[in-house]
Amino acid sequence: MRKAYSTGRASSSGPYSHAIDSGDYIYLSGQTAKNCTDENLDGDIAAQTKECFLSLFDVLKEAGLSEEHVVKVNVYLTTMKHFDAMNDVYKTQFSEPFPARTCVAVSELPLGAEVEIELVAKRS
Repeated sequence: MRKAYSTGRASSSGPYSHAIDSGDYIYLSGQTAKNCTDENLDGDIAAQTKECFLSLFDVLKEAGLSEEHVVKVNVYLTTMKHFDAMNDVYKTQFSEPFPARTCVAVSELPLGAEVEIELVAKRS
């Protein structure tokens, strides 16, 4: 049976849970700033990235975890031109050793977002 966690900071733009507990690991669905705020952050990748992390870390808190438990991060950008701005925010969200990470460019994201971030966390 799946145990789900969610956050009041973000809506779901489809039939999915914000996070699913699989025992040792918590899998967090991708978050975009468009799920978190009505503020128009188009073009401001730093602000969008920060909103993603605020929501993701809120979900982690609901699961009794923190950013220190994150072992894998997947970042989706609509263009690699946003990489530096995303990375500037990203490096402030974790301490060394940083989680493993994948960052890819995609042609489009839900709700017209320009960045989406998902996490995998492991219980200690």
